[in-house]
Amino acid sequence: MRQKKVSLGEFKTIFPYLKKYRVQYILGFICLVAVDAAQAVIPLYIRGAVDLITQGSFRLFSVFRFCAAMLITMLFIASGRFLWRNFIHGSSRRIEAELRENLFSHLLAMSYDFYQKNKIGDLMARAINDVGAVRNSLSWGLVTLVDGTIMAAAILVIIFIQDAETAAMAIIPLPFVTLAIFFFGRAMGKRFHRAQETYSAMSDTVQETFAGIRVVKSFVKESWFIKKFAAVNDDYRDANMNLVKLYGSFFPLISFLAGITTLILLFTGGRRVVLGYLSPGGLVALFSYLQMLIWPLMGAGFMVNMIQRGAAGMARINEVFRTESGIQNLKGASSASPCPGLPEIELRGLSFAYPGNDSPALENVTLSVAGGTTLGVLGRTGSGKSTLLKAFVRMIDPPPGSVFVRGLDVRLWELSALRGLFGVSPQDSYLFSDTIKNNIGYGMDGPADSARLEKAAGLSALNRDMENFNAGWETLVGERGLTLSGGQKQRVAIARAVLLQPEILVLDDSFSAVDAETERRILTSILGERKAAGKTTVIVSHKVSTLSAADRVVVLEDGKIAEHGTPGELLAAGKFFARMAELQRLSEGLPGGTPERRDETGEGAARV
Repeated sequence: MRQKKVSLGEFKTIFPYLKKYRVQYILGFICLVAVDAAQAVIPLYIRGAVDLITQGSFRLFSVFRFCAAMLITMLFIASGRFLWRNFIHGSSRRIEAELRENLFSHLLAMSYDFYQKNKIGDLMARAINDVGAVRNSLSWGLVTLVDGTIMAAAILVIIFIQDAETAAMAIIPLPFVTLAIFFFGRAMGKRFHRAQETYSAMSDTVQETFAGIRVVKSFVKESWFIKKFAAVNDDYRDANMNLVKLYGSFFPLISFLAGITTLILLFTGGRRVVLGYLSPGGLVALFSYLQMLIWPLMGAGFMVNMIQRGAAGMARINEVFRTESGIQNLKGASSASPCPGLPEIELRGLSFAYPGNDSPALENVTLSVAGGTTLGVLGRTGSGKSTLLKAFVRMIDPPPGSVFVRGLDVRLWELSALRGLFGVSPQDSYLFSDTIKNNIGYGMDGPADSARLEKAAGLSALNRDMENFNAGWETLVGERGLTLSGGQKQRVAIARAVLLQPEILVLDDSFSAVDAETERRILTSILGERKAAGKTTVIVSHKVSTLSAADRVVVLEDGKIAEHGTPGELLAAGKFFARMAELQRLSEGLPGGTPERRDETGEGAARV
C-alpha cells in the first residue's frame, strides 16, 4: 500500500470524531479567542503607562493602576490557557485513542491474506506514529491555525487604527510570508510522507529480526541483520534530514521577514514620533504588537508542518480503513442449529486455487465426515492439507456450494458462529506473552474455572509438567512461548483447544514435537472423551501411527484425494499410506530409535 499524493481531503475520515467532541472544541476555541483578546489589551496598558511617564509629571499610583490591570489580565490569560488546553488537547487525546482502537478493530477483522500482503512493522507504524501525527494536527495544528488567524487579524486591525501609515509600511513583507507558507507546506507534506514510509520499513525490520531471534542466533547472522538495520536506519535518517533541512530553512526566513518588519517600523514609526504624529507610548505599543505578530507568522510554519504531517499520517491510516476484508459475512448469514442426520462436515467437489497461482491447491475434493467420528488427513508437504482446514472455517473463501458444515454452506454461516464450532490446535503453536493459565483459557469469554483448566491439562498431558514450572499456572511463558520446549508449547495449544469443548476439534500436526508415549496418552484421553460425547475430531499428521486412531483417513496428493478409507483398508491397499507406515516403522526400528516408539508402531499396525 503506497499513497503518493497527500491531500487535506484525507481528514474527512476524522470528521465524525470531531463532531463527537464538537462541544469541547467550541469551548476550547472560545477560551482561546478570549485569551487572544486579553493579550491584545496588554500593549494598550503599556502605551498608557509610557505616555504617562513621558509627560514628566505623574503620580506613582497612576502607574500602579496600569500594573494592577496587567496583572489581572495575565491571570485571566493563564486561566484561559489552562481551559483551552484541557478542552482541545484533551479532546485530541481522546480522538487519538478512539482512532487507534478503531484501527486495531479493523485490522482484527481483516482476512488472513491481508497479513500476507502487508508487513506487521508497517501496520504498527501506522497505528502508533501516524495516529500520533493525526492527534498533533487536531491539537497544535488547529490551535495554531485559529490562534494565528485571530491574532494576526486582530493585531493588523489595531495597528491600523493606531497609525495607518506606519502599519501600511510595516506589513509590506507579509505577502512574502504567505508565499513561503504555501511553498514550504506542499514540500513538507511530500517529505514527511517519505519519512513515514522509511519509519515503517525500519519498524518492520526490527519486528522481523526479534521475532526470528532464534534463527538469527542459530545461523550467527547478527552482523548481517545489524547491517540491514543500519541501512534502513540510514534511510530513515536521510528522509528526516531532508525534512529538517526544509523545515529549518522556513523559520529563519520567517524570522528574517519579521526582522524587516521591525526595521520598517523603527524607521517609519520613529520618524512619525519626531514629527509629533505618534506618541512614544504608541510607538512602544506598535513594537509590542509587531512582536506579537511574529508568533502567528512563526505559528504558520508549525501549523503547516503539523497539518501536513497529520494529512500524510491520515492518508496511510485511510489506506487501511479503505481495505476491506476479503472474507465477510454475506447478507443473510445466520447461526445455524444442528441438523440431525446430516454430515458434520461435507465437501462437494471442492476446488480452490490461490490468486496468482495457476495450479489449484485443491481439486474436486468430495468428502463426508459424520458427526462423532474422527477423520485423519495425511499427505506430503504442499498436498493441500492446510488449505483444506482453512476451507472448513472459511479462512479462505471456497466456491459456493462446495463446503458444508452441519448441512449449511460455510459461506452462509455467520463467521463467529461458524468458527465457534471449531477448536483448533494449529501447526504453529503460537503462545502469547502471558501466563500458562491465560494462554490456555484465552478462548473463553471469562476466566476459566480451575476444574476445567485441570481437566484440559490432563487431556493434553500438561499436568505432569506443572510441578516443574516455577510459578505453576501463573508461570510466564515469554513472547511466543520462548521459555517452553516445543512439546510443551504444543500441549499448551492442545489444552487451549480442548478447554473450549468444541463441536469439531482440529489437531493440525499437533504432535510433531511430542514423544510417542505422551502422544498416545493424549490421543487416547481426548478421543475417548470426544467419542463418548458424540463430537467430531479432525487429525492432520505426517505420522501413520497418529492416524491409526482415526475412524477414516484421507490421503491428499497434489490437491486431490488419492486414498480414502479406514486405516486398516489403506494399509491393505499397499499405496502411499502403507508405504509411509512401512518407512516409519523401519526408521523407528533402526539403532538409536526409541523402543517405546517401536512398540507403539507395532501395536498400531497390529491393531489396524
